[in-house]
Amino acid sequence: MANASSTSIPMDPSGTDAKALDFIEEMTKNCDSVQKNVLREILTQNGETEYLLKWNLGGATDRETFKSKVPVVSYEDLQPYVQRIANGDSSPILTSYPVTEFLASSGTSAGERKLFPTIAQEMDHKLKLLSLFQPLINQYVPGLDKGKGLFFLQLKADTKTPSGLVARPVLTSFYKTLQLLTGSYDPYHHFTSPNETVVCADSFQSFYSQMLCGLIYRQKVLRVGAVFASGMTRAIRLLISNWKQLACDIETGTLNPKITDPDIRACMSKVLKPDPELARFLTGQCCEGNWEGIINRIWPNTKYLDVIVTGAMAQYIPILEYYSGNLPLISMGYGSSECYFGLNLNPMAKASQVSYTIMPNMGYFEFIPHDSVNSGLDLTPQTIDLADVEHGKQYELVITTYAGLCRYRLGDILQVTGYHNSAPQFRFIRRKNVLLSIDADKTDEHELQSAIEKASELLKIFNTEVLEYTSYADTKTIPGHYVIYWELLVKDPAHGPGDKVLDQCCLAIEESLSNVYRHYRFVDNTISPLEIRVVKSGTFEVLMDYSISRGASINQYKVPRYVSFAPIIELLDSRVVSTHFSPSAPQAVPK
Repeated sequence: MANASSTSIPMDPSGTDAKALDFIEEMTKNCDSVQKNVLREILTQNGETEYLLKWNLGGATDRETFKSKVPVVSYEDLQPYVQRIANGDSSPILTSYPVTEFLASSGTSAGERKLFPTIAQEMDHKLKLLSLFQPLINQYVPGLDKGKGLFFLQLKADTKTPSGLVARPVLTSFYKTLQLLTGSYDPYHHFTSPNETVVCADSFQSFYSQMLCGLIYRQKVLRVGAVFASGMTRAIRLLISNWKQLACDIETGTLNPKITDPDIRACMSKVLKPDPELARFLTGQCCEGNWEGIINRIWPNTKYLDVIVTGAMAQYIPILEYYSGNLPLISMGYGSSECYFGLNLNPMAKASQVSYTIMPNMGYFEFIPHDSVNSGLDLTPQTIDLADVEHGKQYELVITTYAGLCRYRLGDILQVTGYHNSAPQFRFIRRKNVLLSIDADKTDEHELQSAIEKASELLKIFNTEVLEYTSYADTKTIPGHYVIYWELLVKDPAHGPGDKVLDQCCLAIEESLSNVYRHYRFVDNTISPLEIRVVKSGTFEVLMDYSISRGASINQYKVPRYVSFAPIIELLDSRVVSTHFSPSAPQAVPK
């Protein structure tokens, strides 16, 4: 750990906050011993399950035996066990404790959603981690209990597996577990939105009503947010598209007739009263079409945006800074459907520099060095323990959970950025999966995002930004080529980028891709020119609605950076307004 950076927490709290911060210090000072105890607990608890008995541990609970006998696996390896539980097999298959529900991944990237059985103990651990958010933020942003949060959230309706167990996204499970629907008070989850607006299955009615409530209580709002940055931008775009109707609702005290959900109409009748002054204010802020700083102009007491902007969400940082007048962007936690992992101990860090401190009590964590030798399809990868990762290096995360996942490859690539006490801190880099490939080229999400960021620099002089994007490898052409769908935010339509500029953007993307790509494109000519298809404004909202209609969760939804499902490609192509190709081939870099 030499020469590694470290963080410290301001220590002037009292009462509950002090206990929470003491807990963080205790866990992170004894990282390795906590990890040993966690593995021992998990193996003792689940040692008689069918899955662990298969590997002949013989009752051992040490990590050396565990690593030598239990293989590193993917979801496909565990799926048959999961399906048996979903179908009603109540024997101890993965966990000795009763499975309470299934947590569903968003399913937007790979098509079908993944189901993960969970137990009450696992949820207790997640709630414990989430309970640390408020005490941490209070050290930097005091007084949040004096107002409310405008947090755009929509709970997904529960579904049932054949066995009758509930299956739902982790965030839906979390908020229902917190008894959101029974009115229990929690300062960190004290929102402007009535419960009825949050549980409405119609995303427009839900977000519209939450926006309306946020406007009504605008002076009480101290933070604005959504789970992911994409949800926050969606909410602001709803305001941009519907401010006239929102102002009308406020002026007259009558709700938009498009809001037909009876529960929303009933609850809104209690909070929506005629307020001509507020309606005039909203009209004054929106009528000129100037959306710079709109968040802190409408909600003047907002102290920060509560939103995840790491990984693929980093592309939203510029547009959120534009909308918010450069308010702090705070990403507090790192987790997934499978497990929650860590905390951002420095909430006020720049959005582009956010790191998460892994809490060693959340599960047993291993790390596969992410290098050219050990990051591919190695079926028996060597792993490193949490306490032994090295500063500056990248790793793929492997998890073992109380709910029965053993040595499960999560697919997240993390980079060690420092330490808090003995606990490593990580920056989320990307998902491991390769997005695009035509020949021997392999372009991943991080590489594509970086290339698009560089190409978008050409748009700045035209006051234009890339609002959303996705891609696919078009192999119908001979040779095949990369297709990038762009939705643009043109702030000055009279002086937007022309065809030549967008053609140059295609070339700029290609020039930013790997030397392997450029070799096959320039030397071997086995890849055709990259294509950008500009789509109509609002296309990616339509895409989200389509994904939600197929079972995705609005809270966990992330725009897929690669698409292959024919109906999605058809949807995108139906909204294309212009197409552009690289005017020349990128130069291959000499080896």
